[in-house]
Amino acid sequence: MSAVRHWVGGFIIVAGTATVAPRVMAQQEGATPDSVPLAARVDELEQQILVLKRLRELEADSIAAAAKDKSTVTASGKDGFSIKSADGKYVLKLRGYAQADGRFFGGDDSKAVPNTLFLRRARPILEATVGKYFGFRIMPDFAQGQTVLFDAYGDVNLTPAFAVRLGKFKPPVGLERLQSATDVVFAERGLPTNLVPNRDIGFQLGGDIHGGVLSYAVGVFNGVPDLGNGDGDLNDSKDLDARVFLQPITKGSLKGLGIGIAGTTGTEQGGLSGTTLSSGLPAYRSPGQQTVFRYRTDVAVPLNSVLANGRRSRLVPQGYFYSGPFGIQSEYAVSRQEVRLGPSAAELTHTAWQASGSFFLTGEKAGFRSPTPKKVFDPSQKGFGALELVARYGELDVDDDAFPTFASPTSAITKEKSAGVGLNWYLNKQIKVAVNYEHTAFDGGAADGDRKAEDFFVTRFQHSF
Repeated sequence: MSAVRHWVGGFIIVAGTATVAPRVMAQQEGATPDSVPLAARVDELEQQILVLKRLRELEADSIAAAAKDKSTVTASGKDGFSIKSADGKYVLKLRGYAQADGRFFGGDDSKAVPNTLFLRRARPILEATVGKYFGFRIMPDFAQGQTVLFDAYGDVNLTPAFAVRLGKFKPPVGLERLQSATDVVFAERGLPTNLVPNRDIGFQLGGDIHGGVLSYAVGVFNGVPDLGNGDGDLNDSKDLDARVFLQPITKGSLKGLGIGIAGTTGTEQGGLSGTTLSSGLPAYRSPGQQTVFRYRTDVAVPLNSVLANGRRSRLVPQGYFYSGPFGIQSEYAVSRQEVRLGPSAAELTHTAWQASGSFFLTGEKAGFRSPTPKKVFDPSQKGFGALELVARYGELDVDDDAFPTFASPTSAITKEKSAGVGLNWYLNKQIKVAVNYEHTAFDGGAADGDRKAEDFFVTRFQHSF
């Protein structure tokens, strides 16, 4: 529209110039003002006034249109950078975070696990709102010397109580898994996260009812193993995942209470996919991210490998409570899987649980998301940031029936118990420095009995925007 106005204005100017030009040329060729008729001179002046008037109108229209159509560019803490249309229907956000760790293992005289400095996560995030109801998110990870796509999904947000999500994202199962990696109170998630899916491709319906008093999600997914991050499927069967979460009290001292339950069910069949053997089964990790349990596998002889062979189900009760500077979070996970090794078959049940607590020494309010410090780090203004003490305890128990047929007791643990403490320093909403220590004891997992205990010390520098 603005271009049309300028074109019309240009046409008026050209037309006016064409009218005035002969008279000007006549004057230049020797004609005197007295020789030009008065009526023609008046007409010439009127034409010039009309041209100038129209130019001023076009200028005013352009200024008004620019003010109306102007998009806004903002930058705000962990909300990142955004470009937003004037009507708010189109928004493009650029966010991301990076976590640099120093990891050290005490008492490792054999040097089996190296002490290391490395980049734990480096994830740019692109989010957009397209029109009133549609949006999408893309989040790759470039850390640890590899590129992995974690999120790539689209949303249709019809109402707060009803939304549709399609693509690759976190299935609605584990409480701590659903928490952002920038907001978890320890550097690594707890032991129950071993028994829930990480990322999967699927279709989900969900929403918040009565302002979040009730949240629900139900979806159909390809079905990944415990702790799995999948981009495809090995068989025709799909998983049904669901979660219900309540925050029933909206006022008073129990306002920060949330309780819920999640679960999955589906059928998994491991085996050969072309020339590649895929067991469809998980491996479990320690807090220091060392593999401590895996099923028997023989790639050269597939019949000597343990395979998923039927129903897999999970049940995960969960909850949290936040009151002022104090917070507690807990979940319990049960994972059942039918497996086989040659003629032998069994249904194995693995369990894990944890409870973690946090307390802000500087008085910030604890919550499911990281806080904004009351006073950001600024020595000139006597600002120090926020200090948070954290502690947790958890256990993972592998079904005894897994041994010795489906897993080797000399290399796979039967149980792990972990206790940890830590200190988190939030310099501002974007910068976090963490120091954690966790001691984990194992049952089984070594040729001479129990795997050596893990003493895991980690420091982390995190920058999110």
